[in-house]
Amino acid sequence: MTVQLSSPAGLLQPVPYHHVAVATGTRQVHVAGQIARDADGTPLAPGDLAGQVGHALRHVRTALAGAGAGFRDVVHLRFYVTGWRPEMMDTFMAGVEAVADEVDLPLPMPPASLIGVVVLFEPDVLVEVEATAVLD
Repeated sequence: MTVQLSSPAGLLQPVPYHHVAVATGTRQVHVAGQIARDADGTPLAPGDLAGQVGHALRHVRTALAGAGAGFRDVVHLRFYVTGWRPEMMDTFMAGVEAVADEVDLPLPMPPASLIGVVVLFEPDVLVEVEATAVLD
């Protein structure tokens, strides 16, 4: 397997992601930020953080597949969420968990960062997801 995930003892537990990814492949895949819009730009799940997380993860899966990769090859996920507050975590994770099986996203997730931002490029965009994967 190209990517092995772990969470060594002594690091914060439990968290919804692994702390470490070790990759042995040679090709890197970098997926630009994906959002909850369909191919023609129509907003999906307006005002619904969980719904937008799910749609963005589906788009990440599509982008990874286009490079011959999947979430099992991901070494890092980066989530940007507008107006982030800690009490939003349950809603955010509901969006992740709702599509995890569908997109083959392992839970706990690969190493991940959740970054709160004031605004993304359009006011209806609540979340943007980037991914980095490694392939043989």
